[in-house]
Amino acid sequence: MRRDFLRARDAGRSTARPGMVVQAVLRDPVEGPPRAGFTASKKVGNAVQRNRARRRLKEAARLILPLHGAAGTDYVFIARAGTAARPWTALLDDMKSALLSLAAPDRPRKTVKDIQDHG
Repeated sequence: MRRDFLRARDAGRSTARPGMVVQAVLRDPVEGPPRAGFTASKKVGNAVQRNRARRRLKEAARLILPLHGAAGTDYVFIARAGTAARPWTALLDDMKSALLSLAAPDRPRKTVKDIQDHG
């Protein structure tokens, strides 16, 4: 539902890869299998290109999400301009890498002051 897409955009984490952008947000309560939504804007191309990009993301998610998706998480997969033409194995690697990145705990980010203080 649109409400879930917006929640993932506003409250979730995201990561970008050459073949896609992935947004993730935990559901409340955190239970059940991961769920996925797919979107492609007009920046991706005409309707044929957008549909092809979405179909490729759906098939990649069907293969990769059960292996690397976190339970109780909603994912939004956003096609990029190169999604439709990206080699299949590269697209699968992009998705796996993005899911693993989103599952990793947040690392503390260094500020400019931290870098200046510690060289």
